[in-house]
Amino acid sequence: MAGRNGSVVSATRLLAIARKEFIQLYRDPRSLAIIFAMPLLLLLLFGYAVTLDIKQVLVAVYDQEQSEKSRDFIHRFAQSRYFLVAANVRGYGALTRLIDLREAQVGLVIPNDFSRSLDSGRPTAVQVLLDGSDANTANIILGYTRAVVQGYSQEVLLDYLARQGVTDRRIPVELRPRVWFNEELESKNYIVPGLIALIMAVIGALLTSLTIAREWERGTMEQLVATPVHKLELMIGKLAPYYLVAIIDVAIAMAVGVWLFEVPFRGSLPVFFFLSSMFLFVVLGQGFLISVVAKSQLVANQIALISTFLPAFLLSGFMFSIANMPLALRAVTTAVPARYFVTILQGLFLKGVGLRVLWPELLALVLFIAVVGGLAHRRFSKTIT
Repeated sequence: MAGRNGSVVSATRLLAIARKEFIQLYRDPRSLAIIFAMPLLLLLLFGYAVTLDIKQVLVAVYDQEQSEKSRDFIHRFAQSRYFLVAANVRGYGALTRLIDLREAQVGLVIPNDFSRSLDSGRPTAVQVLLDGSDANTANIILGYTRAVVQGYSQEVLLDYLARQGVTDRRIPVELRPRVWFNEELESKNYIVPGLIALIMAVIGALLTSLTIAREWERGTMEQLVATPVHKLELMIGKLAPYYLVAIIDVAIAMAVGVWLFEVPFRGSLPVFFFLSSMFLFVVLGQGFLISVVAKSQLVANQIALISTFLPAFLLSGFMFSIANMPLALRAVTTAVPARYFVTILQGLFLKGVGLRVLWPELLALVLFIAVVGGLAHRRFSKTIT
């Protein structure tokens, strides 16, 4: 490989730089903690803490009728795996107080003419009070509530038609849902793959953001410049050790996701590690570029954290759907590498798709590698000349 001034990149010099960086890494407890402890800690913390599943919704009931039919209606909520009847109250004051104290998330009010309306075939209104301070949770609970009420209403309607002598009581449209890829609708099944992308984006950039900045702060950069080591040899030699430990982190994170969180992996392992390597090349190059520009470990660390964590968390589709974002913000997400890796991981883990489907994301990562690598190479050449 041609190097500076037409010379050839030496494998001996490259390995010497890589060996020096390995020794430096081994002697730095902070870097070792970042490499191995932080990914596991973040994965366990986010994996258990971040969940969109809502179960055991506490319900407070104000049954004004106290009839057999009203009790049967309440029992439908108690039978659901999503609701837990926490209290029966005798007035609106007690009901609102429980919601204010967060001892109930739903208030269910059954009118005193509930049975009479059902027996006569007239529609009856049941009031549902929701704590809307958390809009997302309230919307999910409202969906659960509607499902229970609609199921009960369907049975009541069929019973009423039977009493009226209607023999054909078939429902015109019967919904038979089938969920693909995440049959139980468990949020961890798509959160954990997204977590791997988030963690590797942060860890990869943090590690390499210190490489050149550390040389400047310790006064060893001038010694490296004075050696016959070419800038390309220096770049590859410094990044190679971090790539190796980062790909080990990817394997550990994947194993934790599959075995501890029981997230299904339906894709190909070679494709998984190939695409993970492409993403690591992007974030490692991004960290190297930050290190070259900053020349201070503290500044480089802060820039790396801000430029990776916030975009990966907010704009990658990991937590918030990109399709629901404003058009201008959706355009911004195209410049976030983690967006493409989140799509890759969710496709590999849940759908089991391969490169035939994921080639657009691979192409995007290749473009990022070219841009980030080119900028790092150009900027680095200005620094050492």
